[in-house]
Amino acid sequence: MKFAVFSDGTANLPGNLLEGIRLLPIDYTLNGEPRTYSGDIEHFDVHSYYEGLRAGVSVKTSLLNTSLFLERFVSVLEEGLDIIYIAMSSGISGTYNAAYTAASQLMEQYQDRFIHIVDSHGCGFGNGMLAIRAAELSREDVDWREAAEELDEMVPHCCQYFTVDDLNFLKKTGRISTATAMVGTALNIKPILYGDSTGHIVSCANCHGRKKAVKMLAAKYHEKRIDDNAPKVFISHGDCLSDAETLKNMILAETPDADITVCPHEPFSGAHVGPGMLGLFFLGKER
Repeated sequence: MKFAVFSDGTANLPGNLLEGIRLLPIDYTLNGEPRTYSGDIEHFDVHSYYEGLRAGVSVKTSLLNTSLFLERFVSVLEEGLDIIYIAMSSGISGTYNAAYTAASQLMEQYQDRFIHIVDSHGCGFGNGMLAIRAAELSREDVDWREAAEELDEMVPHCCQYFTVDDLNFLKKTGRISTATAMVGTALNIKPILYGDSTGHIVSCANCHGRKKAVKMLAAKYHEKRIDDNAPKVFISHGDCLSDAETLKNMILAETPDADITVCPHEPFSGAHVGPGMLGLFFLGKER
């Protein structure tokens, strides 16, 4: 192993995809009570969490702070390993900046070690895809410089499209205006959103009704995908497994050899997109 790979709970990775990846915990409050999510998506009670959001439970999230990175990175540097950390998008969180600050401080102290922070410009499987590849490169004993370059070059190809069921969650986080949420809800408009080249969440289409939104996600995959054998595709959902399976089958209908992972969407960014979120992640020609 040439370097250690870090990500955090927002990477949304199930246990079978975590080999060689060290996850940092993420903190949030649920109706004012502090909670810590370690990244164990398989033991995350997706229904209870998103049902709570439907019922009006208040969830507040906070960025990973510099002290956490300093604490977790030091022991790895002491082992003589370099570090690559896959961060959630700098466009939606200050976590990237906190990690970068910690890395700068530590590299002054450990001048023969290197820490590279990858701005995934995404969240959920958007950074999880990169963490998986980073771990593969580490197991292959690829030098950190080469690995860091490959991962940075992958970022513009990490396609991340999603739709939401309740526009009010996007309104709460300032992604859309109150008026847009009201009109969209009245007209049953379901937006298709994606992480753009700066890591911000923007809309690329509007669909009338949920079924059309799910079909649009599948259409985005077929438009953007790279022709490859057994392409890896990731689908996450905010307590809407039936829609996730429908999307999976739509993709398999035209790409039968696709390797598709379906799992619940993690609670951190899930609080901002709400129940009914359906996300599709894959490597494509461009975002």
